Amino acid sequence: MPEKIKLGLIGAGRIGRVHAENIRFYVPEAELVAVADLYSDKIKDWAYNLGIKNVFKDTQKIIEDEAIDGVLICSSTDTHAPLIIQAARAGKHIFCEKPIDFDLNKIQEALNEVKKAGVKLQIGFQRRFDPGFKKAYNLIGQGKIGDIRVIKITSRDPAPPPVDYIKVSGGLFLDMTIHDFDMARYLSRSEVTEVHAIGGVMVDKAIGEVGDIDTAIVTLKFANGAVGVIDNCRQSVYGYDQRVEILGSKGCAMVGNPPLTPTVLSTEEGFLADKLQHFFIERYREAYMEEIKAFVNCILNDKEPPVTGNDGLQPVLIGLAAKQSLAEGRPISINLPSGGGL
Repeated sequence: MPEKIKLGLIGAGRIGRVHAENIRFYVPEAELVAVADLYSDKIKDWAYNLGIKNVFKDTQKIIEDEAIDGVLICSSTDTHAPLIIQAARAGKHIFCEKPIDFDLNKIQEALNEVKKAGVKLQIGFQRRFDPGFKKAYNLIGQGKIGDIRVIKITSRDPAPPPVDYIKVSGGLFLDMTIHDFDMARYLSRSEVTEVHAIGGVMVDKAIGEVGDIDTAIVTLKFANGAVGVIDNCRQSVYGYDQRVEILGSKGCAMVGNPPLTPTVLSTEEGFLADKLQHFFIERYREAYMEEIKAFVNCILNDKEPPVTGNDGLQPVLIGLAAKQSLAEGRPISINLPSGGGL
């Protein structure tokens, strides 16, 4: 293995740029040597300032470069599964943003190719690397709260995304709640066996006109006997709201929202605290750094990625069940597709 892991980035949108900048400034063991993007002409100055030597429009330039050890797939969702397959066949380790795909068969095909090639695949569920959620996970693992009984997850965005995004995002359950489904599995250390979703259009009627909802409650049953509830809304006027509470037989672990600053002004009129972090880029800044460090560490030390291909499959399975539950007005049982995960 070379002294520095050589990486290629596919897709230099908002999240791709976050990963690129984190590699440049916080991951000395890796070097981003190439980027491919449909709008390659518009990102050349940005790439040059980061010291990225090669900028392409054609993703195959990265896939076919034998000097590149791993790829980061941060392009549109419809490209994820095909690019995973191509990268695996080229012998490259893979970091891929969520979701792998909306089609379970395409996900399974991609996972099979990864397994066949013997390469690493890490999925971009960055919340697992957040210090607060990670500490809660460790406390649960140490038995500090006993047997888990209830998991409550609140996830609310400051404002809804453009309707054009919602048209291709897979909808609320597959572009937003998917992170909460992953967090539910992560914290419970168990699989979801049943989903019941209710919701409606309460923020923007244009979201309903394209066939989606913007507000939802999802209840979950887990294989270990625990139950869970997730509440989502596309609009939270007070900021990006991300909270978790895990009730156990011996206690409760709670993770709150970090404000912009910890400063609190106290006067005779009351207490004045800072606003919440604006959105996910700010809220999970450290988590994004840590997940890329983990990916590079897995390559360097031949370790299993902390977020596997199966961890990419299961939240999509849950999300599809939630969509079915909403449409049919009933709980949906979840069964693992034949062939399992990776």
